[in-house]
Amino acid sequence: MSYPKIFSFKKDYKINLVNERGEEIQISIHSPTPYIRDNCHRILPDWDSKLRMSVAIVLQQSQFTLTESSPRIEAEKHRLRFIFMKFACDVAFDLKDKKYLTDLIDPRTGYPLLSRPGQISHDDTAAVKALLKYPIICNKCRVLIHPEWGTAIYPSILISAAPKIIFSQTIQTNAILHGWEQVK
Repeated sequence: MSYPKIFSFKKDYKINLVNERGEEIQISIHSPTPYIRDNCHRILPDWDSKLRMSVAIVLQQSQFTLTESSPRIEAEKHRLRFIFMKFACDVAFDLKDKKYLTDLIDPRTGYPLLSRPGQISHDDTAAVKALLKYPIICNKCRVLIHPEWGTAIYPSILISAAPKIIFSQTIQTNAILHGWEQVK
């Protein structure tokens, strides 16, 4: 007698995109790091630490390596921060309209943009290291090493109480509205 094969199904919450300039954007959705779980009330004081939440890591490919500090590099960081903030605000407000608590972490300050700031800041680089296992170069500003982009990487974080599937769908919808295309 033959039995049907059983396959376990695990939804992959990875989204690979490219913008109109040809720069890649990689977004992945994860359970929060132990640091976020243990310090939720200190990072996001208005949030209930018992909420089921997810963390979306948004990685943007930079035009330059971000290991040095110069006016050109600072302008690039400012450009990438602006792109993230515009995109993440759209995602956050869409999810808030659906009654899901959502916030974005300002990559420059480490504090939430839409909630009251807490006692401590969030470290986007540490979250990426913990969740994606990317190595870090420690100099004046800690820089991630992406497996394909090297140090030409700009990380940022969105946090939401939305289920991962809704979080993912909202991210993908807004990516299209921002002119980002799915990488085949």
